[in-house]
Amino acid sequence: MEPGETVTTTRKSTIRTALAALLCVTTSTLSVAQNDFCNTKNTAYKAGEKLTFQAYYNMGFIWIYAGNAVFTVQSKMYNGRKVYHVVGDGRTAKSYEWFYKVRDLYESHIDQETLLPLHHVRAVNEGTLSYKHEIVFDRTGHTATTANGNKYPISQCTQDVVSAIYFARNIDYSKYKPGDKIPFEMFLDDKTYPLYIKYMGREKVETKRGTFNAIKIVPLLIEGTLFSGGEGMAVWVSDDKNHLPLRVSSPIVIGSVKADLMEYENLNNPFSSIIKLDD
Repeated sequence: MEPGETVTTTRKSTIRTALAALLCVTTSTLSVAQNDFCNTKNTAYKAGEKLTFQAYYNMGFIWIYAGNAVFTVQSKMYNGRKVYHVVGDGRTAKSYEWFYKVRDLYESHIDQETLLPLHHVRAVNEGTLSYKHEIVFDRTGHTATTANGNKYPISQCTQDVVSAIYFARNIDYSKYKPGDKIPFEMFLDDKTYPLYIKYMGREKVETKRGTFNAIKIVPLLIEGTLFSGGEGMAVWVSDDKNHLPLRVSSPIVIGSVKADLMEYENLNNPFSSIIKLDD
């Protein structure tokens, strides 16, 4: 590989990873803690909510804007059940589209009563790469069926990559002490993964949008995805009833990436964790 090709490949990978920090923030199976991902009522978000994030990557001392992602929540019916239709749409910055264009779409139909996913779609369009994964969850039969007809057994509380984010927003972190792990299971790419969120405590966080009182958590990442497996990623969520993701930060092979919440609409609760907003 020529030197110029190495730089281009690294930059493409970094842009893709920066957007993945927005779209794949997923948040040992202790039976008590596992209940935090079952039988919980939603108080954190509502239909009509819209969150806009910006992603940046760092390959030295400068943070470079890489793209953005928009998450929306709508109320719909799916197979006779009232659901939250959550959509995450990630796109590269226009300045990079001439050599590498990303249009990734993640969506989930989440049962409004159980907060468990009934249907999940992941449509990836990155440069010349394009594919679509679809999962239908049978909550009565405890199975997940993929688009090719393969059926896999799942536990009662299994999440998908999108529903896990929104379920984590409803966790009562006041029940935990720093270092506690909150385990859950997630179905991804034809396999169920035992994962966890580690509660790190409360602290102030400064982002490109402002300064906030925050709860810091560290999700266990899946080996073999865009990120290395382990606890390299950190997430700060608002220390209020919304539990909004304020910042996501993660090291990568070269440099690091971060994603900040920049705009928000139709929140379910007062955004009381704000200390100061920057212009």
